[in-house]
Amino acid sequence: MASPRPLTILGCGALARELLDVMKQFPEGQVELTCLPASWHNTPEKIVPGLAAKIKKLKKQNREILVAYGDCGTGGDIDVLLEQEGISRISGPHCYEMYMGKSQFDDEMEAELGTFFVTDYMVRHFERIVMKGMGLRRHPELRDMYFGHYTRFLYLAQIKDEKLKQKAKNCAAELGLRYEYQFTGYGEFHNFLQSAVTQP
Repeated sequence: MASPRPLTILGCGALARELLDVMKQFPEGQVELTCLPASWHNTPEKIVPGLAAKIKKLKKQNREILVAYGDCGTGGDIDVLLEQEGISRISGPHCYEMYMGKSQFDDEMEAELGTFFVTDYMVRHFERIVMKGMGLRRHPELRDMYFGHYTRFLYLAQIKDEKLKQKAKNCAAELGLRYEYQFTGYGEFHNFLQSAVTQP
């Protein structure tokens, strides 16, 4: 049974492309997506107030709301807000676990603790997020400070794209890390949206 109210997925901008792709399985207009800026990962103190403002607006529009966000550096404050508002979110502390599933993510962490996980979004924006965002272009000596304890660059791919795959290899080489690849697809996002649309 479809939700009696129009459904809005309130998500992280870093997940927008993937969420929109998954949403194509539903009839047009059945699910709406609105996102907060992906850049707020660098200023996580903005995320909870931003979510609160969006939730207030959507509730005034009588929309059903679900949240596609990890903790994203908020120290649990997202979950506190959503509990107060009576809103659910996709399970998992971050998108790596959402794409892989908890069991596989835990296995990978146990196998190699020094793993730097990246997604399609991070590969596409590697220069802006990592090389410039972390100051490595201006201060390459910071590489060992940031990544000295990492050994593996694990690319979790949502789509099969040879250009992204090659770019990820180049990114791993730039950080001096061993490259590995896993195709995850959209992981838990399909089930998350499917259950949101079909739940009574």
